[in-house]
Amino acid sequence: MTLLKVKDFSLSINDEIILHNINMEIKAGKVLAIVGESGSGKSMMSSAIINLLPQGAKLKGKILLNNDNLLDKSEREMCLHRMNDLGMIFQEPMTALNPLETIGTQIMEAIKLTNPKIRYKDLLKKAELILERVEMDKNRFPLNTYPHKLSGGQRQRVVIAIALSQNPKLLIADEPTTALDVTTQAKIMKLLMKLVKDYGIGIILVSHDLAVVADLADHIVIMRKGKVVEQGDTKTFFKSMKHSYSKQLFDAAKHKLYEKNITVGSEVLLEVLNLTKEYNLANKKPLKAVNNVSFTLNRGENLGLVGESGCGKSTLARCILGLEKFSKGKIHIAGRPFYGQKELRRCINVVFQDPFGSFNPRHTVERLVAEPFYVLKKPLTTFEKRVKVLRMLKLVGLGDGDLKKYPHEFSGGQRQRIAIARALITEPDIILLDESTSALDVIIRTQILDLLRDLTKKLGISYLFISHDLTTVKNITNRVLVMKDGVIVEEGLTAEIYKNPKHHYTKSLIEASPDITRAIKSKEENNNENTL
Repeated sequence: MTLLKVKDFSLSINDEIILHNINMEIKAGKVLAIVGESGSGKSMMSSAIINLLPQGAKLKGKILLNNDNLLDKSEREMCLHRMNDLGMIFQEPMTALNPLETIGTQIMEAIKLTNPKIRYKDLLKKAELILERVEMDKNRFPLNTYPHKLSGGQRQRVVIAIALSQNPKLLIADEPTTALDVTTQAKIMKLLMKLVKDYGIGIILVSHDLAVVADLADHIVIMRKGKVVEQGDTKTFFKSMKHSYSKQLFDAAKHKLYEKNITVGSEVLLEVLNLTKEYNLANKKPLKAVNNVSFTLNRGENLGLVGESGCGKSTLARCILGLEKFSKGKIHIAGRPFYGQKELRRCINVVFQDPFGSFNPRHTVERLVAEPFYVLKKPLTTFEKRVKVLRMLKLVGLGDGDLKKYPHEFSGGQRQRIAIARALITEPDIILLDESTSALDVIIRTQILDLLRDLTKKLGISYLFISHDLTTVKNITNRVLVMKDGVIVEEGLTAEIYKNPKHHYTKSLIEASPDITRAIKSKEENNNENTL
């Protein structure tokens, strides 16, 4: 039975065409995946289904929910559909939730919309049942819990609970796992599949990564520049792909193992010896966020540091950068003890996860890239600064015309290139990359990783690449450290660890990481079983 059908749908905003002649459909109890890079129109299509569109939007065609055209509905009628038939899971749970209200208050508010006369006792009971439905135990997560006390995955479960509070027939999930660890991402995806199986709801899953949806979706729609370029049943889609963009997304999702010969020098650039970082907690034992960690990084070597949120990798990074004092141990940079002194800081630089958040939006690219020059004892002239900035911009694939632009004028991938240029400007020996590609589209992520590999060859830079995703790390590193609860549980060559992990935690990270090849194989095996 067809639950939702989009027929010849077009959308323009202030006479600019955003979506053009979209056709797709989803059946009850099935998962439809809409895949494409940023700006492809996939999120706008999701917003159009529930009619959450900006002013100036003009719509053509039909969006049929159980053969009832939603485009003919008034706002009052659409409110009824949003309460009874349509649910929405947004990408960032912390912005979707009210930080001043408890999770119980927010779930109960959604329940009361459809049942305003419900007794308070019944309201509490129903809210607890909905939380249990998303696998959140009421004893561990009582209704009076505030969002800031929950992890990212737990907050996303609360958002799903709110969306399920009216028992919707169709659930739209817009990039629901982009900012989450691979282990948490796997749990959320498993939960969504359980909802489909147990309650027969339809799910539209929006993503930029084919690897994330390959194992879940029944039907895949590929969007680019506001158009559907290709779509098909997941059972046959990957074997019959015809459009070049679909193939490009597929190649980007493969995460090929980086096994090229790398010349690693004998010079030790970074040495961490028995590093321990403790935090004093009120009325509790001190928390060892980093516990007796030791490793080295040689010239020309790319080292990965992998672990889920809370494992201590970001705390370790802050200690290495001299941003936090550590409790015990030693850090040596270029053979000298490092405790944050300015003259050694130019030897190590950093690229953050969110480049837009690390830039001053009022500064031009020229000023942003030249910012690290404050560490130099001898100031440079304006001309010398400009020459160096231009050289760095050209290294990362940008040009003279970008000097006077502001951060908001660039895409996410371009902003990350600017961040890399800023990290290179002091000619450091080491660059620390803290989840620097996790928020990027798969195609842009591949381009950034290729750029980083090229810079290693040209400049001999060493990387300490921090990530929660082993499949991303294997693209760029030749050695990897796996961290859990502040301790390094496994280390070795990336290729060997990925192919033959020894620690059970490493195995769990690999299994949780999206792998399109494994997903396709799993689909084929399930199809063969169903056929038999």
